[in-house]
Amino acid sequence: MKDILIIEDNQELGGLIRDFLVKEGFTVMHVETAEEGIELLKNEVYKLLLLDVCLPGKNGFEALEEIRKIMSLPVLMMSAQTDDQSKILGMEIGADDYIDKPFSIPVLSSKIKALIRRSYSVEQDKTVIQSHNITVDISSRTVTKNGNPVLLRGKEFDILVYLMKNEGRVVDKETLFNAVWGQDCYSELSSLNVHIRWIREKLEDNPNEPTLIHTIWKAGYKFGGDKE
Repeated sequence: MKDILIIEDNQELGGLIRDFLVKEGFTVMHVETAEEGIELLKNEVYKLLLLDVCLPGKNGFEALEEIRKIMSLPVLMMSAQTDDQSKILGMEIGADDYIDKPFSIPVLSSKIKALIRRSYSVEQDKTVIQSHNITVDISSRTVTKNGNPVLLRGKEFDILVYLMKNEGRVVDKETLFNAVWGQDCYSELSSLNVHIRWIREKLEDNPNEPTLIHTIWKAGYKFGGDKE
């Protein structure tokens, strides 16, 4: 497993980021097109993807949409498109964080470290969680229902893990949001409700009458147990 894949068409910028991150102790691969990056992701496991929006051929949004169909690694998007609509689109497709160009390389490195820490800071002696008919392998970031694989995107996976690790306990929305997105993230708290709906659509037998993830009125969410 390598640490970071950079997809950035600006060779000078991509090389600068790569060299800085290597000095920080990461193993890094840099490619200049989405097509090259997607092929690498199909054959090599990376902890995090650093993805530019404006790319030749497939742009970053198109690439992310394709990537999210096959894997759930954390994704940090880079873009000179600083308008809210572009950021919202990236988050809705499945980005985990977003940084505006131009940026400071040390600030980028700090965001990368925070995202990796949030995504992989799990108990080392407990990498598999099982409850009801759901099995989660934290080390490989995979989910199965009744033994059949279910693809959860980055934040969907992180939310499920947090709730399952707190099974039977009510987790208030703000605590869950901060644990998964981080307090300095661009996203709004309402994003959590959307992601919960997506998880239910993939895991619940009847998403309209959930039995795994309960909404606790004016409190938050709870995995397992009875609805209060």
